[in-house]
Amino acid sequence: MVKKLEKGLSVALNAKIIGSGDEIIVLAHGFGTDQSIWDKIVPHLTQRYRVLLFDWSFSGAIKDQSLFDPVKYSSYEAFTKDLIDLLDELKLKTAVFIGHSMAGMIGCKASVERPELFKRLVLIGASPRYLNSEDYEGGFKSSDLDEIFSNIESNYLNWVSAFAPVAMGSNDPISAHKLENCLKRMRADVGLAMAKIVFLSDERDVLDKVEVPCTIVQTKNDIVVPISVVDYMQKKIKGKSRVEIIETDGHFPQLTAPLQLIDVLGRALGF
Repeated sequence: MVKKLEKGLSVALNAKIIGSGDEIIVLAHGFGTDQSIWDKIVPHLTQRYRVLLFDWSFSGAIKDQSLFDPVKYSSYEAFTKDLIDLLDELKLKTAVFIGHSMAGMIGCKASVERPELFKRLVLIGASPRYLNSEDYEGGFKSSDLDEIFSNIESNYLNWVSAFAPVAMGSNDPISAHKLENCLKRMRADVGLAMAKIVFLSDERDVLDKVEVPCTIVQTKNDIVVPISVVDYMQKKIKGKSRVEIIETDGHFPQLTAPLQLIDVLGRALGF
């Protein structure tokens, strides 16, 4: 069953609800991708749940490219508001939120603002901060980030072609090609703006305000998020949290290890 959404933010963000069941799962993609990143796990979830899929304003899948205003979307705050507004518009009272990468932290922030909307958070490859500091290992030095921003600015398409297989981290050229195509659909200027928002973010102070139960999902080797970040998040999150390590490489287990991810979700959600 597919529910057609007729107006408002839900239309702008390509939102759709698929499946049947009493509970809602929200799937939120990360930097540079779109809702198709979940295609391998959606059929498993729709057997038991209604699943809300949507695209963030920066996504290349958005029809109205003017929707992404770099002044408005200069931090995670506007995305957090979009998430809450979308759930309210669709009159969803409570849901399981599954957020990949940056979307995981957006879900954390939304759960602090409106905890009643979230039954559980599942954070896949999420990080509150990417930049190293004296007492924190985020995985990147300032010079690393400067190089990323410079490469994006000078030749976005070349950067995408180099980044996609490294981020996938697995011998999976089909998935790497899918990621590359998603990233190339996003405008270069939007890509640079979003890369700065994500890689320069620092949401560590949010974690000790998160009271909704969390499952933190991480691959054994992720070039974007080191295991040290997972340990940090579990220690800092105020609510009950559990860590699940998936035996695959890379930042996209929903593409490279979908069946393992479904097993993790089964344990987290009780199916």
